[in-house]
Amino acid sequence: MIMSDPSAASAFMNLGPDAILGAVENAGWRCDGRLQALPSYENRVYQVGIEDGPSLVVKFYRPGRWDDEQILEEHRFCAQLAEVDLPVIVPLDTASQGTLIHDGPYRLSLYAQTVGRPPSFDDPEHRRLLGRFAARMHNVSVLERFATRPTLTPETYGHDSIVALFDSGRVPQILEEAFDAVASHAMARVEGLFEACAPLAQIRIHGDLHAGNILWTGDGPVVMDFDDCATGPALADLWMFLSGDRSYQELCLADLVEGYEQFRPFPFEQLPLVEALRTLRIVHHGAWLARRWDDPAFPRAFGWFDTQQYWQDLILTLKEQISVMDEAPLRVVL
Repeated sequence: MIMSDPSAASAFMNLGPDAILGAVENAGWRCDGRLQALPSYENRVYQVGIEDGPSLVVKFYRPGRWDDEQILEEHRFCAQLAEVDLPVIVPLDTASQGTLIHDGPYRLSLYAQTVGRPPSFDDPEHRRLLGRFAARMHNVSVLERFATRPTLTPETYGHDSIVALFDSGRVPQILEEAFDAVASHAMARVEGLFEACAPLAQIRIHGDLHAGNILWTGDGPVVMDFDDCATGPALADLWMFLSGDRSYQELCLADLVEGYEQFRPFPFEQLPLVEALRTLRIVHHGAWLARRWDDPAFPRAFGWFDTQQYWQDLILTLKEQISVMDEAPLRVVL
């Protein structure tokens, strides 16, 4: 774990308008005083009005999560995608500090404001275009490897997350035994599916490619927020476009495959991992909440996490995932 300077952590928790606008001005822009917080919990993100120019988006990085080299690897990946005209939102390169700006206790990056609407995963054309985007991104992904970013495995995203949940002390005592049993069973099934797909090709992935990180414009998708980029299977950037019952998932999958295969062979051999990856995301999200519970923003936004009902629902969800993971993989019907 990367340790955070307590003073930097305190400054991040108490980040205010003067510090936000001052950091942007110190980076070379003159602010006009307009400031709007944008949805984000892991980092702090704001839209800032600029004199004589369009607004910018500024992201303040949470101390203790990534070191500078990990952030710069994310930035380099985004730059490589933009170099081949992929529609991604890249950090601005400042004359004095490059893409990662240090301002007192803060680390931040700046972005041009991009306007769009959420994608519609129910639209076949949207699904095909997202498949095309993912394939083009993965064609760049395979050109080199991450040196410092995490790797998505059952251990790192699954077992470590379950340990974090127990270590947090938030599992109700009355449910500890039931949660331990179902989590162990679920992880055994996840591991079995990963082993069945071995050897598993690992590439650079976005790592969090859901609707909230995609803006839809007149030209199609624009992808943002590579903060969770990692090394992992290509399917990790595709499975979140699949939801609903099995027949509907297979319908969506056919469109994704059609778009993806215009630029790159689809990783059919990884299809058994769809529900394993979903299971990992479920426990990883719970662990994320547990690890951030000391941040006052989290109890305010996710109060349900600290209730017995949440843990009962999590146990039920994991039982359902065990059942689904025992089913045959999705089929592609073209």
